[in-house]
Amino acid sequence: MKALLSKAVGGPETLVLEEVPSPEARPGWAVVEVKAIGVNFPDVLIIEDKYQFKPARPFSPGGEISGVVKAVGEGVTHIKPGDRVLGNTGWGGMAEELALEAHRLVKIPDSMPFDDAAAFIMTYGTSWHALKDRANLQPGQSMLVLGAAGGVGLAAVELGKAMGATVIAAASSQEKVDLCISRGAATGVVYPKGPFDRESQKAMAGLFKEACGPNGADVIYDAIGDAYAEPALRSIAWEGKYLVVGFAAGEIPKIPLNLALLKGCEIVGVFWGAWVGKNPERHQESVAELLAMYTAGKIKPYVSERFSLADAPKAISHLASRKAMGKVVIMV
Repeated sequence: MKALLSKAVGGPETLVLEEVPSPEARPGWAVVEVKAIGVNFPDVLIIEDKYQFKPARPFSPGGEISGVVKAVGEGVTHIKPGDRVLGNTGWGGMAEELALEAHRLVKIPDSMPFDDAAAFIMTYGTSWHALKDRANLQPGQSMLVLGAAGGVGLAAVELGKAMGATVIAAASSQEKVDLCISRGAATGVVYPKGPFDRESQKAMAGLFKEACGPNGADVIYDAIGDAYAEPALRSIAWEGKYLVVGFAAGEIPKIPLNLALLKGCEIVGVFWGAWVGKNPERHQESVAELLAMYTAGKIKPYVSERFSLADAPKAISHLASRKAMGKVVIMV
C-alpha cells in the first residue's frame, strides 16, 4: 500500500509517497481501507515538530479519516469488516490503509459521503466540546468566532446557531464572512491582516467591540491567537468565557491578565484530543449527538477543495496559507 511519510522535520515539501507494508489488526485494533482524509492545522504543525505530540519518524500525517473496515482484531465487537466508519487518528491517516485502536472508530450513516465523514470529527468534535463542555453556551447568548471560515471556526458557527446563540463571524475577508453568514452567523466583521503595532491593535479592538455591541460577547471562540487575541478579549462581556482553541495565525499570544480581572471573565483552554483520551465514553456520546445533528440537517461540513493522496503535500500547503475555507479533504 502507499503512504505519505514524514521522514525529516520540515514543511509539506519534505513529505514523500512510498510503498509500505499493509498493517495487521492486533487485539483491540482494526484495519481500515481509507477512502478520505481530512486536512487540519495540526497536520501543518506535526511535520514541523511544532505540535503537542511528536511521533517517531517515519510517520504519516492525517488526524481524521473515513473508510471501510477491512479487518478487526480479537476483542473488537462494535464494528466488523465492511462497516463504513470515521475515525480520529492523531496522525497516520494519509495512507491507503490504517491500523488504529478500534475505539477510535465510529460507524457512519449510509447517507453520509466519505468526504463529509473525513471532514467531520476533528472540527465538530473540537467545537462541540468547546461550546458545550467548556463554555456551556446557552440559547440567547452572543458568540464571537475568530477565524470563522476555517475548519473549526465554521463548525463553531454552525453549532452556535444550532444551540440558539447569536453568532458574530470574524474573518480576514468579506468572502469568508459571507460564507459564515450563509452557514448561520447573524453578522460578521472583517479584521485586517498583520503585522500590527499598538495603534492598529487598538483599532482592531474597536472593530470587535462595534461588532459585538455594547454588552460584548458572552463567548469568544479563538482558533487563531497571535495579535488578534488581546483585541478580541477587550470585547468580551462581563463574566464572559474566552475559549483558547488554537494559534493558526502563528504566535502564541501574551494576554494581560488585568483584562480578565476587569471583565470578570474566564480564559478557558480547549484541548479536545486530550479530553477524548480522558473521557472516551463522553466522547462517544458527543459523536452520537453530532451525527444525529448531521442526519437532521443541522450541520454539514463545507468541503471547499479535494486533492488526491499524491497531491496531499499541496493540500497541506494550501491549508497553511490560510486561504482555505471550510475543510480540505484528500480522496483516496
